[in-house]
Formats: sequence, C-alpha cells, structure tokens
Amino acid sequence: MVARAARSLPRSAASFALAGEASAAAAEVERALDVPADQGAAAFFDVDNTIIQGASLFHLARGLYHREFFSARDLLGAAWQQAAFRLVGVEDPDHVERARMNALAFIKDHPVAELEALAQEIFDEAMAHRIWPGTRALAQQHLDRGQRVWLVTAAPVEIARIIARRLGLTGALGTVSEHIDGVYTGRLVGDLLHGPAKAEAVRALAGREGLDLSRCAAYSDSSNDLPLLSLVGHPCAINPDGALRQHAREQGWRVHDYRTGRKAARASMAAAAVAGAAVGSAAAGVALRRRLG
Repeated sequence: MVARAARSLPRSAASFALAGEASAAAAEVERALDVPADQGAAAFFDVDNTIIQGASLFHLARGLYHREFFSARDLLGAAWQQAAFRLVGVEDPDHVERARMNALAFIKDHPVAELEALAQEIFDEAMAHRIWPGTRALAQQHLDRGQRVWLVTAAPVEIARIIARRLGLTGALGTVSEHIDGVYTGRLVGDLLHGPAKAEAVRALAGREGLDLSRCAAYSDSSNDLPLLSLVGHPCAINPDGALRQHAREQGWRVHDYRTGRKAARASMAAAAVAGAAVGSAAAGVALRRRLG
C-alpha cells in the first residue's frame, strides 16, 4: 500500500481538505455483523486533554525515546512544549505544528508495522491510566444508544486507532503520514489533522457513512476545534480552555470539566507557572549538556 504526500502544499483550505479526506479514507470503520441501531448519528471525540490527560504524541515520543528512536535532546524539546501547554492551558498552533512535524520526522525510514506494535506497548504503559473516566463514560453512552464513536486527533492515525481499539470505540481519524511499501517517508499526506482539517475529515466521513451531522455530537477541550464543534448539532466542551469555555457559554453548549485542582484564572499565577517551567527546563538542559558532553 502506498500513501503519498502532496508536495510543498501550503496551509490552505485545499490542504486542510486533503488532510481530512486522507484521514477519512484511513479511518478504521466498525464492520460488525450487527448494524448499529442508530446509523444516522455518531459522536466525535478529540483526544489530547479530552479523552486522555496530556498530549498523546508526547507520551508516544517519550516511549519511542526509551526505545532509542531519537535523542534525549529531542525529547527535552518535546517536554518543554508539553509543559508550556499544560501550565498555560492554551494551545499554540505554531508550536503544535512544529512538535508534530518533528515527531513525524522521527519515524522516517521505520516500518509502519513497527510503530503500530510499539504504540500498543506505549499505550499500555503510559496512556491507559491517563484516560479521563468522565469522558470515557460519555463515549460509552453513545455506544449504548447504538451510535458509532470516532476519535478525531492531530496525532498520528496509528496511535489514534490503538486508543480507539483499547477503549472499544468504532475507529479514529488522525494525521496521515506518507508511507511507501510499508515504510514511512517522513512526510504528511496533506496537512496536519488540526483545526479546520478535523471538520473536513468528519464531513468526509459523514458522507461515506451516511451520517446526519445535525444529529451528531462532538467533544473537545480546545478553541482550535471550533470548526469541528460548530459542524455538529450537539457540541460539548470538555476540560475547556478559556476561549472555548466563553464560546460555549455564549452558544449555550454543554460543558464538562473533569480536572481537579484547576489553576486559578489569575494571570499572575499563570506567569509564575511558566517561569517555574522555564527554570526547570534550564536545569534539565544543563544536566543534559553535562551528560552528553
């Protein structure tokens, strides 16, 4: 099987559409003998900080580092980006893109089957205990109604599929990496499945599966997913960032927050947290330089 990337494709509506179509085509669809009781409705869940605590790609990267896929220096950079995101609580699209593009470069020249096997191990050791029980219960409610449930994430589709399988969900849409003869090239098919691309993927999947989007639900923690949330008839904010919380309040959307010990909204506390992270990162960098030097 060959999955080929678009060459030098700019970030545009066309590249988002290509990413969405590629992800929808790669989505693992439940093919059970029993037809779903409610074929026209489905639910779509973001992954990072919605289904799982933290960033799934960071957990994957850390697991791959322990398996010598890349260097400690690379992991330190990923750790800093994850720390800044968790402390400030706002997703910077440019940082997200750099982190995920770098992570995809790490798997260049590795077989697809190898990553899939390792991702299963990494999920069991680093992600299974980070699933939000409340969000998992919401997904189960849709399954109990006879509706299908897909994950929709910017993380690689391979890890998204594994999370979906482990949770007993229908399947997953994620960023699709180019691979030729079962080996990754280090390039993407289209764009990252992020922001507008998620909405394009769900729209394409709905067309393939005969879904009525006005009867579908979507769940996310991030205002970056407003295109997806606005696409369905039943949007819901889970552990929302500030912008999404405000938008959900204005639109009358449901909001669920499963976090404990949430940070105060005062900017001074956020600034102090970032400063502390910077100090910790600097200390880690010194230790790393000593070890590598």
